[in-house]
Amino acid sequence: MVKRILDCYASDFAGFSKEDLLMAIGKSEGRVILCETIGTVRPMLGDVTNAEFVSAMGADFLLLNMFDVKHPEIQGLPEGKPEDIVRLVKKLTGRPVGINLEPVESGREAEASPLWQMSDGRRATLENAQIACDMGVDMILLTGNPGMGVSKEAIETTLRMYRENLGDRVILAAGKMHAAGILSEAAEHIITKDDIRRFREAGADILLFPAPGTVPGITMEYVRDLVSCAHSLGALTITAIGTSQEGTDTSTIRQIALLCKMTGTDIHHLGDTGYTGMALPENIQAYSIAVRGIRHTYHRMASSIVR
Repeated sequence: MVKRILDCYASDFAGFSKEDLLMAIGKSEGRVILCETIGTVRPMLGDVTNAEFVSAMGADFLLLNMFDVKHPEIQGLPEGKPEDIVRLVKKLTGRPVGINLEPVESGREAEASPLWQMSDGRRATLENAQIACDMGVDMILLTGNPGMGVSKEAIETTLRMYRENLGDRVILAAGKMHAAGILSEAAEHIITKDDIRRFREAGADILLFPAPGTVPGITMEYVRDLVSCAHSLGALTITAIGTSQEGTDTSTIRQIALLCKMTGTDIHHLGDTGYTGMALPENIQAYSIAVRGIRHTYHRMASSIVR
C-alpha cells in the first residue's frame, strides 16, 4: 500500500512509480512541501547544495530551476558524470526531484534579466523532456521564469506533446505563478478555470497557481475556486510563491501558508529567491510548521536518507 508522503522515507520514494507518487501526495491532505532551488549560483552554505539545505529544513519534494539538461550544473555537488546529477541529488537528499522546463515563445526571452537568460537545455522541447526522464527526473513543471514570455497556449501545446510521447514516465505539472513576461496574462488572468480544463485535458497531472497574497488581485477565495475546479477534474494542485516572498519575514510566510491551506491545495511551493538560490531556511521551517505542525515537520527534518 502506498504511504502518504508524510510517512515516507527515502526507500519509499526510490520505489515509487508516477502513480504511487501522485497517490502519496493526495493522501497527505494538503501537507506536502515543495522547495525550488537554483543550482547554478553559489549555495548558501558554500559546499552543501541548496537542494540538501532545503531538504534538511523540511522539504518533501525538490524542484530544480534554471536546470539545463544539456549542460547540467548544481554547485556544491561532489564530482560525477553530468548525466548522473539528478540521481546524485536524489541519493544525497532522499527526495523526489522535479525540474522546470519553459515553453518560451520565440523572441520574448530577450526581455528577461541576465539571471534568467534562456539556454537551449531549459527549453520545453521533446528532446529535453526525454533527456530529463533518462536522468531520473520525477516531475516536469511547465512554467515560466520572470520575463520569459511563456504563454498559456504554449504550455497547453507542450503538454499535449509530452503526454503523447512520454506516457507514464514522468509527472506533468503546468501553470504560472506570475505573468512570466505576458502582461495580458497578469493578475486574475494568470490562470482561469478554462485554462485548468484545457491543461488537464492536454495531460497535466498537477495544476499550479499563484499562492494567495503573492500576485496582485489573487485572493484565497479566487484560488480556492481554481483548486476546486482542478480537483473536480481529478488533478492535484500546487500553490506557488514565485514573487520573492519566500524571502519575507516568518510572520508573513505563516499567513501565506494558512491562506494556501484554506484553498485546499495539495502541494505548497516555496520559490528559490530568499536571497538567490533557495527560500530562507527559517521560512521553510515556519511554513511547514504552519501547515502540518511540529511533529510532521521534525519527522521530515530528522529522517535519515538511508532509511
